[in-house]
Amino acid sequence: MFVLFEESGSFKTGSVLSDNDASLQVETSTGKRVKIKKAQVLLRFDAPAAGELLERAEPEAEALDTDFLWEVCGDDEFAFDDFAAEYHGHTPDPVEATAVLLRLHSAPIHFHRKGRGRFRKAPPDILQAALAGLEKKRQQAELIERMRAELVEGRLPSELDGMVEQVLYRPDRNRPEVKALEAACVDAGLSAPRLLLKCGALHSSYDYHYNRFLFEHFPEGAGFAQFDPPAEPDDLPLAAVAAFSIDDATTTEIDDAFSVTPRAGGGWRIGIHIAAPGLGFARGSTLEAIARQRLSTVYMPGNKITMLPDEIVERFTLGAGRECPAVSLYLDLSSALAITGSETRVERIPVAANLRHHDIEPLFNDAVLHGQDDGPDYPYRQELKLLWELATVLEAGRGKVSANQDQVDYSFYVDWTRETADGPGHVTITDRKRGSPLDKLVAELMIHANATWGKQLDEAGVPGLYRVQNGGKVRMSTKAEPHDALGVDCYAWSSSPLRRYVDLINQWQIVATVRGETPPFAPRSTDLMAAMRDFELTYAAYAEFQRGMERYWCLRWLRQRSEREITARVLRDNVVRIDHTPLVVKIASMPLQMPGARVRLAIEGSDLIDLDLNARHLETLSEPDPQQSGEAVFESS
Repeated sequence: MFVLFEESGSFKTGSVLSDNDASLQVETSTGKRVKIKKAQVLLRFDAPAAGELLERAEPEAEALDTDFLWEVCGDDEFAFDDFAAEYHGHTPDPVEATAVLLRLHSAPIHFHRKGRGRFRKAPPDILQAALAGLEKKRQQAELIERMRAELVEGRLPSELDGMVEQVLYRPDRNRPEVKALEAACVDAGLSAPRLLLKCGALHSSYDYHYNRFLFEHFPEGAGFAQFDPPAEPDDLPLAAVAAFSIDDATTTEIDDAFSVTPRAGGGWRIGIHIAAPGLGFARGSTLEAIARQRLSTVYMPGNKITMLPDEIVERFTLGAGRECPAVSLYLDLSSALAITGSETRVERIPVAANLRHHDIEPLFNDAVLHGQDDGPDYPYRQELKLLWELATVLEAGRGKVSANQDQVDYSFYVDWTRETADGPGHVTITDRKRGSPLDKLVAELMIHANATWGKQLDEAGVPGLYRVQNGGKVRMSTKAEPHDALGVDCYAWSSSPLRRYVDLINQWQIVATVRGETPPFAPRSTDLMAAMRDFELTYAAYAEFQRGMERYWCLRWLRQRSEREITARVLRDNVVRIDHTPLVVKIASMPLQMPGARVRLAIEGSDLIDLDLNARHLETLSEPDPQQSGEAVFESS
């Protein structure tokens, strides 16, 4: 005696060894002995052999028409063997009965299971809905397969037009386009960005990184919405000064300028002038909404996304040859450079010149200032010297060094007109040691202005946004608290209103205080707190993106040079900084080195998608230089 039984959702056959009241001992066709309950038995039979029943029944089941079976069966629940007898018109043999069972079991859309060997036909409406869903899945599977094949062949399917960023940066794995891309990546052995580069969906690796940032932070694009034109503050008094700015050659948002005016009876009046876009539009305007949304200018090598529209920047930047709205802090100096008084004014200033670092630094340096070299004459030489002397006094008064003498700043210049093997853009990287006389001059005067205005707001009971440092942690606050690293009682960012929203807020508050008006942001303003929180998060994200893009262009710079060997300085353990770049990488093959040691490396590859450099240690060139060890320690912090 043989039996057909169901176990764990599948059908099996076996020979009966013993038949008890509630269970059977069965030996399956594989020789395994099992104990089953009688309720599991679907069919008892003497022929064919247990191992042949399913083999013979499966072909017959495939020949049965599921739709016809559904049509001829009744609406009530039924057992498979009863239906098999009705279908065949006679008592079915074991093979015929099993074939019907297999076909019914394999068509759950047509026949709903109601127990072991028992079924009920699906209602017509439910069947049609299920069949429609099945057809939809079939068509989707065909679509996925077609898109997968096109992607593997290096062609972008039309379905992915306009949604490349979506499938790359925020894929919805329920979408057929994403399923096709993931399958194609497996078949091609490529990551998604590399496959889309191959298909031409991305023009270069630069687009992958830049478009990702736009997708996350500028989903509507980097363009500006419509805005109302700014007011023209023509009623401002004109200052009797000749202001000049000091900036990098690429700076277009010129926020600050200076003036030096001799005073009758000796001494000078020093002007620190800050561009005043806050006089052109107010809180609640369309331009304020734009600045509130962006919160800061985004910087990256070869490009930037400004906080304010270009025409607004052009209107309020402190460009040479113009009379510009400004918030000015005047310092009255004695002939001994002691500050005897100060005053804040809202006015227009004539900007006489925009000085650039690359023009002035070769002439205005430590050798000239300390009398070691007279150097040639140049415009604003005496004014710059006086401001530097004042900066030295201010620095001493704070008891802090304004710019770390050991840190190196790197500037990136990208020529987008030049094509390289990695896409458009030929990068040049220049370095300059921080702490030049110009650095000290600008830094000290900005620190003094921001500290003075922060204190002025605090004394007037007007809230502002402050940069605070205590316990080694830097944070934003609406309260005037000390900044330990700078050595000041408070520090309110106010000197870059064209580039930072918090500076724009503080400018509105300062102007209201000077004019005796109600400030736009009241004490305990929830909007002020929200702006502060959003700014901190956004500013950190923008800075992280800038660091990532600097790393990207460092790798491009190395690839441009086609050098197989490079030199680097050890920062710590197996971490090095590549010479002439800010690029920091780990060298797994490098033996333990002291910070400051110089090493030679072999470049074995670089990845512009993952932003990795694969390099191998060749030799140690020199041990740490005691005079430069501080540089390595600082750069690793």
